[in-house]
Amino acid sequence: MSWENEKLRSTQAMEPSEEPAPDLGSQEVNPIYLQQLRELDIPEEAAKQALLHTRNVSAEEAAMYYFNKLENEDEVDEDQMFKMVFVVNMELSMGVGKVAAQVGHAAVGLYQALQEKNSWREMAWKWDHAGAKKVVLQGTNVAHLLELQALAMSLSLPTYLVQDAGRTEVEAGSRTVLAIMGEEEMVNNVTGSLKLL
Repeated sequence: MSWENEKLRSTQAMEPSEEPAPDLGSQEVNPIYLQQLRELDIPEEAAKQALLHTRNVSAEEAAMYYFNKLENEDEVDEDQMFKMVFVVNMELSMGVGKVAAQVGHAAVGLYQALQEKNSWREMAWKWDHAGAKKVVLQGTNVAHLLELQALAMSLSLPTYLVQDAGRTEVEAGSRTVLAIMGEEEMVNNVTGSLKLL
C-alpha cells in the first residue's frame, strides 16, 4: 500500500479526539518532506521523528514541531545548571601544588565515574556545554569528607574520593579531595555552607 493511501485510510478510520500516539517504529516518512527538512539543516533522525510525530502532514508542520521541541528543551536546560565541586581535606596541610594535583585527580576520577551511567553521561555533557563550572571548597577533615560523600550519595549525586598514593607529602591512603557533581541546587544542599579555598 502506498504512503498516501495508508495515510488516507488511517485518517478516515479515527476521529481527531481519539488520535493515539504515533507508533514511531512502524511508519515510513514522506521522502520529499524529509529532504525539505534536511535542507533546513535538521538532522536526519530528528527530521524523521518530527515527521512521524506530526503524521507526515507537511514539512512545515514537522519543522514547527522540531523547532518548538528544541526551544522547549533549551528552556528546561537553562533552568538546570550543573557544577562540580571539590572539597579539600584541610587537616592534611598540603602545599598548593599538591592540592592542585589532588583536585586534578578528583576531576578526572569523577569524570570517568560519570561515564558509568547514561543519566550521568548526559549530565556531564550538559555541564560541559554550559561552561563546566567548578568550585574548590574547604573540608575540615576525613570524617567531614565522608559525611559529605554519604549525604551526596543519598541524593543520588555522583562522587569520587581521592586516596593518595603516599609518594610525597601525605601518608598512603590519605583521603585528600572529595569531588561531587550534580544539579547546582542539589550540590548546594551538600556543600553550600562550606568556604571557598
